[in-house]
Amino acid sequence: MFVGHTAMALAAKARTPQVSLGWLVAAAFALDLLWPVFLLLGIERVSIVPGATAFNALVFDSYPWSHSLLLACAWALCAAAVARALGMAIGGAGLIAALVLSHWILDWVSHVPDLPLWPGRSPLLGLALWNSVFWSLLVEGAIYLVGIAIYLRSTRAVDRTGSIAFWTFILVCAAMWASSPWSPPPPSPQALAWFAFGSWLLVAWAAWSDRHREARAAP
Repeated sequence: MFVGHTAMALAAKARTPQVSLGWLVAAAFALDLLWPVFLLLGIERVSIVPGATAFNALVFDSYPWSHSLLLACAWALCAAAVARALGMAIGGAGLIAALVLSHWILDWVSHVPDLPLWPGRSPLLGLALWNSVFWSLLVEGAIYLVGIAIYLRSTRAVDRTGSIAFWTFILVCAAMWASSPWSPPPPSPQALAWFAFGSWLLVAWAAWSDRHREARAAP
């Protein structure tokens, strides 16, 4: 759920205006930022199977260290600890942890049953929203619009860069997500892993955009 994760970060900004959107996006995408590392190391596995779901061609054969519920909780605590060590207030660090955990919850909605609860022999969960392109676009698109609306109500651009950088970020994320059902599948799992590292560019982009915006005054 790509723009769904982005929406969680955007909405969280209203609760912690002092925390950079870059931090929030990194937290919301944390499990997917870890996943390509484990994939390239051979610790986790994915297959490219055209038609695997209506929305994409990915079959997640094994990814318990990045995407099991137990490890998602552990990564959430680690992220909060790093945030606190870097001087973030406890409220902000708690929200960082919640965003990391929200990734698993949104994936549970979109994925077919492939999400483990823990490494090893575990039930596999998923509500399979990806089996319908229409419902995937409708549900995740609605979440995205709500996240954007909350962010815009809580921040405003202080210069032209703040507006342009934000809206190009929003449009690029939307284009990457909405084109998924009609894009050619990745040529290999390794190529997919290297492409996935591009999510770090979105983190940097979000942070840059947010530096040119400020919290709106409370009514």
